[in-house]
Amino acid sequence: MAGREEGKEAEIERLPMDVLANIFVMLTSFTDLAQASSVCRKWKQAVKQSLGRRESLSFAGWQMDDDSIARLLHHAYGLKELDISRSRWGCQVTDDGLYKISLANCVSKLTSISLWGVTGITDSGVVQLMSKAISLQHLNIGGTFITDESLLAIAESCPCLKTIVLWSCRHVSENGLLVLVSKCRKLQSINVWGTRVPVDCFFALLAIRPALQIKPG
Repeated sequence: MAGREEGKEAEIERLPMDVLANIFVMLTSFTDLAQASSVCRKWKQAVKQSLGRRESLSFAGWQMDDDSIARLLHHAYGLKELDISRSRWGCQVTDDGLYKISLANCVSKLTSISLWGVTGITDSGVVQLMSKAISLQHLNIGGTFITDESLLAIAESCPCLKTIVLWSCRHVSENGLLVLVSKCRKLQSINVWGTRVPVDCFFALLAIRPALQIKPG
């Protein structure tokens, strides 16, 4: 029996690094990835390679801190979609975390970011992240306390933006929305449910971009 177990372990050890990395790409649990990374040096390297092959990462529902997320993203150089939405038991990113995330090489290639419900962030962190997210097409920043300062940064840095969710962002104003819609010429949809902007603002936005889909509050 012991000989058979040793044989199985030997077979696993003979797997090429490339094959191991492809296997680890299929793991969705960060706990499992951490455990795999601690098995041996070869597996640790394969886990790093698997992160580089991922196009999507979601931390929603996971208890992750700023440093843990930034450390993982450092290896995820091929990433295109990032979800850091806050859930009841999930991660709570801060401005410091957004700053560290903005330093990752993948950020300039991200096409989708979700920061839904992350109440620990402010304009300071969002502005830093958006300044590097030059390929961004889809942004969900609903349920946060951002102001027009963040909208101006998005307008300046994200010319490819197609959709944005500002659900319950009660500190954004008509002025910020007008600048956003004016400068993001590819914008197709905007969710302003729960904001405090007047109805007249919607007509002004449509005057700038008639085909814009507006989901009002």
